[in-house]
Amino acid sequence: MSLRIAFDLDGVLADMDGEITRQAELLFTQGAPAAASDEESVEDQDGPAPARLSLTVRQQHELWRKIRSIENFWEKLEEIDAGAIQRLAELARSRKWEVIFLTSRPKTAGDTTQTQSQRWLEAKGFRLPSLYVVKGSRGLIAASLDLDIVVDDRMENCMDVLSDSKAKAILLWRDESQQIPTAAKRLGIGVASSMGECLDAIVQIESRATERPTPLDRVKRLLGLKEPALD
Repeated sequence: MSLRIAFDLDGVLADMDGEITRQAELLFTQGAPAAASDEESVEDQDGPAPARLSLTVRQQHELWRKIRSIENFWEKLEEIDAGAIQRLAELARSRKWEVIFLTSRPKTAGDTTQTQSQRWLEAKGFRLPSLYVVKGSRGLIAASLDLDIVVDDRMENCMDVLSDSKAKAILLWRDESQQIPTAAKRLGIGVASSMGECLDAIVQIESRATERPTPLDRVKRLLGLKEPALD
């Protein structure tokens, strides 16, 4: 049976933080931000801003107002791990994985967020990508789509996957200056430091699933014990 795998985009495949930082530097070196319009509600359209920027709430709104005005902004991002999307496409094709991409990106000028994101993935080597722009619990999404594995860069999303679905969660944790959440290993969340390591882990998970279970494996399954997290 083919694995059904979901990948988050920003922080997993796409370097959103890098481009947002660049836009913030351009914006805030040109003078003070303009005041927000009373008629414009920006909170629901704002996305996250890198913590290292230390922006005020007002500055975050101004930054996202600028980003939303950029034509097809989501096609301008760089790939975090060069060549990772091409490798993912090759693995999906050779191992017959069913891959989908999930994102909660806000709207920008130009084409829809979905269309921009699909074109970006195709430009990086993944043909005909299946992509959903979503809100809410990643776990409920994993359950409704009957996913086997979800890859995300946020611990809270991985915990949602465990609590609301039967899917495995892999946390992509690139920040070497921050300790990996201790709950990850305890809860059985896999941890990878790069997309290459993540893809290796998924191949490993798939290989384990095809192996004949040992008596100890059967006991663990009966007791409902989770497999250990991948370091």
